[in-house]
Parts: sequence; C-alpha cells; structure tokens
Amino acid sequence: MIKVGEKLKEERIKKGLTVSEVAKATKIRPSFIQAIENGDYGKLPSGGYAHGFVKNYIEFLGLPIREYMALFRREFDEKEYLGVLPDSFVGKDTIPLRTMRLSRALGLAGLLFIGIFIYVVLQYRSAFFSPSLSISTPGENAKISQQTVLVTGDTDPSVSVTINNLPAYVDNSGHFTKEIPVFPGNTIIVVKAVNTFGKLSEIDRHVMILVSQ
Repeated sequence: MIKVGEKLKEERIKKGLTVSEVAKATKIRPSFIQAIENGDYGKLPSGGYAHGFVKNYIEFLGLPIREYMALFRREFDEKEYLGVLPDSFVGKDTIPLRTMRLSRALGLAGLLFIGIFIYVVLQYRSAFFSPSLSISTPGENAKISQQTVLVTGDTDPSVSVTINNLPAYVDNSGHFTKEIPVFPGNTIIVVKAVNTFGKLSEIDRHVMILVSQ
C-alpha cells in the first residue's frame, strides 16, 4: 500500500519542487518534510504538530485534503510515533515534558497540602489558640450602686465561661450574660473562658461597689 508520504513526494517531484523550496514555502523544516515523505513520523513533533505539518504540505501541493488526511490518519499511530519538539522550539532552558508534568504534580500536591493544613487549623484552632474573650459590661473601674453586677460579653461558641468561679451560659453565637452578687468596696470580677482543649483566656474587671447610706 502506497503511503501518504510517498504520494506527497511523487507530487512534489512532479511539480519540479525541491525539499528546500517546499520547506521555505510551508515554513516546515526540511528534515520534517523528508520525515513525512519517508513515513518516519518518529522524527516529527507530537500529534498536533504532525497533523498540522502534513495538512500544510497537502494544501501547498493542492491535493484533496480530506482524502489525504484520511490516508495519513490510517497509517499514523500517535502513541507509536510520539516524538519530541523540534529544535526551533527547544532552548537550553526548556523543561522536558515529563519534568513539567512532575513539577505540576508536585505543585498541585503542595497546594493540596497547604489547603488541608489551613482547613485543619481552622477546624481545630481551639487546639492551638486560646478562645476569644471580650467583656461588654461592666466597664473597667465602673462604679456600681447595687450589690449585684450584670456581666455580659462574647467568646467562642462551645466554650465554658465562669465569672468569679460561677458558671455562665454561652449561647450558640458565643454571647454570655450572668448576674453575680458582690460586696461593698473595691471588687475584682474575674471572667474565664476555657475551650475543650484546656486553652484559657481571662479578663479581670475592677469595679467599685458603692454602699447606700
């Protein structure tokens, strides 16, 4: 069976063209023209380039593209003839395809590891960090004219809060409210928040309890 390369060579010779003339007109390297004519597709670039070179050669010679490309596809096994990029596409700093794939795989693996790490830190931040804690009332150095003080504030949900060692209820949003008894004079209100990993946050409020006359 006559191969497409042989047909192209016959047509080139019939038209009185040299390999160099075809190469100059099609911008295809002479060595690639010869490889096509000899059916030596292993010397061509990978699939897409091989198809493109053959199609350009067929078009240049004015032959039926559909018919000749069908012949080419029947004899061209991309897996068997998978070549390397031409010299004009390869520089000293070009990374081989296998190395590029390995680098890409390592890059994706690195990104995946970072993503998992961030997810674990966000999900289990309570194992590494003390819970957030803020006190809304009373303010520091507040003067209070009654013997109970309403303590309010915010922390992380699922955290245990005590105010002067008395437990305070924390809702799903992390807000807590607790009214505690105090004695006249200078008083320190100690608010503690402890998460399930034992991480502690503490805020002290100094208040003055005024004695009614």
